Amino acid sequence: MRSLRQRISSLMHHEAAGGVLLMAAAAAALLLDNSPLNWLYDAILSTPVVVQIGALAIDKPLLLWINDGLMAVFFFLVGLEIKRELLQGQLLSWNEAALPAVAALGGMLLPALIYVAFNMGDPSALNGWAIPAATDIAFALGVLALLGSRVPVALKIFLLALAILDDLGAIVIIALFYTADLSVMSLAIAGICVAILLGLNFVGVRRIAPYIIVGLVMWVCVLKSGVHATLAGVVIALTIPLRVPDTEKPAPLLRLEHELHPWVAFFVMPVFAFANAGVSLTGLSFADLLAPIPLGIALGLFFGKQLGVFGFAWLAARAGICRLPEGTNWLQIYGISLLAGIGFTMSLFIGTLAFADPEHAAAVRLGVLSGSILSALAGYTVLRIASMPAALQPASNPRPAGG
Repeated sequence: MRSLRQRISSLMHHEAAGGVLLMAAAAAALLLDNSPLNWLYDAILSTPVVVQIGALAIDKPLLLWINDGLMAVFFFLVGLEIKRELLQGQLLSWNEAALPAVAALGGMLLPALIYVAFNMGDPSALNGWAIPAATDIAFALGVLALLGSRVPVALKIFLLALAILDDLGAIVIIALFYTADLSVMSLAIAGICVAILLGLNFVGVRRIAPYIIVGLVMWVCVLKSGVHATLAGVVIALTIPLRVPDTEKPAPLLRLEHELHPWVAFFVMPVFAFANAGVSLTGLSFADLLAPIPLGIALGLFFGKQLGVFGFAWLAARAGICRLPEGTNWLQIYGISLLAGIGFTMSLFIGTLAFADPEHAAAVRLGVLSGSILSALAGYTVLRIASMPAALQPASNPRPAGG
């Protein structure tokens, strides 16, 4: 039993474990939704779940609890990572942040333009323009981890910074473009909660419980306000203390990030993938993949991401704005730009916000799955080649001045 526990612990700490579990959950959803038990898949996700305290009631099917509740936990972790990176990590210095920042901008802009180009004639379809602009951190890092020590550490840091900035862009997009009719009263109470959280930080409260209690109240208010509830997770995360007086205990933000990461990687994201990756393939033909919505998403992820990330990074380096990470070359950066086309979790999530129509939902899933799989295979292949001694670029890469 001790040996089994050690093996399980070793697997959970492997960099690729979260991405592999994510892929397994998506595959399970596809298999179940295309089996004689497909009725069970639909029944589970449509199960009504009610939480009521007095006159306050939240009545939603299980699918929406997953998308609004569990994903708020995911965005909470993303918010913690963004704050840490901005204050202490790779995004603190412009020299370090310039390349992933410019690459992330290109990686959001070009996929959106490609999608719009394929859906220009359909106003309702245009609502999904942001779907191919996202990158799945866990999936991309999982594929990169399969290459092991052959990948320079600086390249992994670049991908992580790129994905975090990409998520930050997705958060802004959700806040600005995927917000329903607003409830002023709910927003006002949520604003009071934010003020309380900031006050707790200001007076030096280091216990996590008060932040979580106020945060739950805020999440309910945001859920009722018309702003997507996952954004509450980000705002709460930004109020968690990172800098604390000298003490033997780690900062609350670091403790939460450490404790939440396995829950998000091995529970939240696989559950979301299982709930949202199921799509019936009955009656589908190759022509369905060529419809504007799935084609725009797939090409946006596969071509838009690689052209945007690599193209903007190369232009910025040529202009002297930034430089390559130490010990890396342009073939490796191109491989990373391909991995950035793995939208999966974030793309599926934005798809749920963009389209409520089940017909559109199936098209979104087809586009996201095909584009993400192509990007994963191509990215792994290019990075594998770049890791082979015969294919490596010269050790002394020319580094543009500046940055």
